[in-house]
Amino acid sequence: MTRIATIIASALMLLAPSAMSAQNVKDKNPEDAAVDMDNPTFVPTVKVSKVLVDGDSLQYVELNNVYVYPQPVFKNAKSRAAYNRLVYNVKKVLPIAKEVNKIILETYEYLQTLPDKKARDRHMQRVEEDIKRRYTPRMKKLSYSQGKLLIKLVYRECDSSAYDLIRAFISPVRAGFYQAFAWAFGASLMKKYDPEKTDRLTERVVLMVESGQL
Repeated sequence: MTRIATIIASALMLLAPSAMSAQNVKDKNPEDAAVDMDNPTFVPTVKVSKVLVDGDSLQYVELNNVYVYPQPVFKNAKSRAAYNRLVYNVKKVLPIAKEVNKIILETYEYLQTLPDKKARDRHMQRVEEDIKRRYTPRMKKLSYSQGKLLIKLVYRECDSSAYDLIRAFISPVRAGFYQAFAWAFGASLMKKYDPEKTDRLTERVVLMVESGQL
């Protein structure tokens, strides 16, 4: 698990110091929290607002999307266990993938404020060192399959592979090093998320977890 932890930590090297300092140390990280299979991971949101229609103020309520799928059919106990394990792993790592998406956006905006490439490179070197120190212990708490799923869900949340995200902030040479390191144990930072085919079942689970149905 040490190597998968290093890869995920490397993929998370995009964290800005401002985002790190804003984290409440009292909050339990997703990888430390127990997965509740009987209650939603994300609390469904209800938005109440008003809109002006022909001079009249009308109140409306906006709810989360609700997804309706046929009940899954399992051939045997093994396939049922595999589905339950997928649900468990999505509920475990999806919050981390969403955390990464937020961090990347904040970091990108921060880098735009720096005057030149030298300043950005110097900043990213400090960030990389800090991320490895902060995130490697966190990622060690994930299983191998959870680590590989996290890489895919980062792609889903950010609409780009973890490799592309790293390459956007550091040199292609260093990004290539991290990719080669990932291949050493069967993972790929270039692995894309395919919600229509390969990852169709995962996408179904993710949508239901996001909407508070799982």
